[in-house]
Amino acid sequence: MMHGTLVRAVGALVLSGLALAGAATSGQDDTSRKEWLQLFNGRDLSDWVIKFAHHDLGENVNNTFRVEDGLLKVRYDKWTTFDREFGHIFYKQPFSYYLLAAEYRFVGEQVAGAGPALAWAKRNNGLMLHCPDPKTMLKDQDFPISIEVQLLGGLSDGKPRSTANVCTPGTNIVMNGQFHTPHCTNSTSKTYDGDQWVRVEVLVHGDELVRHMIDGQTVLEYTRPQIGGGSASPTDPKVKVDGTPLTGGYISLQAETAPADFRKVELLNLEGCMDPKARNYKTYFVRSTPNACRY
Repeated sequence: MMHGTLVRAVGALVLSGLALAGAATSGQDDTSRKEWLQLFNGRDLSDWVIKFAHHDLGENVNNTFRVEDGLLKVRYDKWTTFDREFGHIFYKQPFSYYLLAAEYRFVGEQVAGAGPALAWAKRNNGLMLHCPDPKTMLKDQDFPISIEVQLLGGLSDGKPRSTANVCTPGTNIVMNGQFHTPHCTNSTSKTYDGDQWVRVEVLVHGDELVRHMIDGQTVLEYTRPQIGGGSASPTDPKVKVDGTPLTGGYISLQAETAPADFRKVELLNLEGCMDPKARNYKTYFVRSTPNACRY
């Protein structure tokens, strides 16, 4: 009995040692393990800043943006009229090189009072990329200067309505090697009718490349986002300097008259230490920030 107990004790110690060694190997030394940053923490909006057109920065008009049941919700149940009070909620810090992912769905009906002129905004939201600091938005400004990954839900009418399109409020892009000025351009995605969840991913390499993906498949790609064009008004002329390359900026989600849910908004930062000798080196980084290295 003594001998058996000793064997079991030694075995337990060996297994414990292996577990600790494995934890160390799969932790700090795992240079390929992806470290996703959860922009939406599932609890509150403490990491976000809200701006509605015709309202002051920080005013959450009619509690439109809220967290319930672990979801970031856009709701219009407290609205009785709508006067182009488009809203945006900005994450607290800017990024430049990253992979952004969001899981969203559309629910319910468009805000009361929207009218036929805003039929385009039904089941319509967006991931706004490369936004200037929201503090620079004018009080009456409708949309931030940005590149929009337009999220559209199908209208269950049998007509195609792609998602992960691109729109360009106050910006222009280059597509297929040509300067591209149309405000919105459709992707090659399928139509997602009803209230189903959809995962969209966006690969962003500063102003070198932007790639939209649905279900792991590329549906749109372009380069050289830059300030220019219209569809964002009014704007501060000190901020809207046409021709300025958009190499990075803030990320925002929309409140554009359509009730919607986000259950995940996460980001994989592709900037970091690219020295293999450093403790925080990652194989997936594409842009080096040497001062981030830890040895």
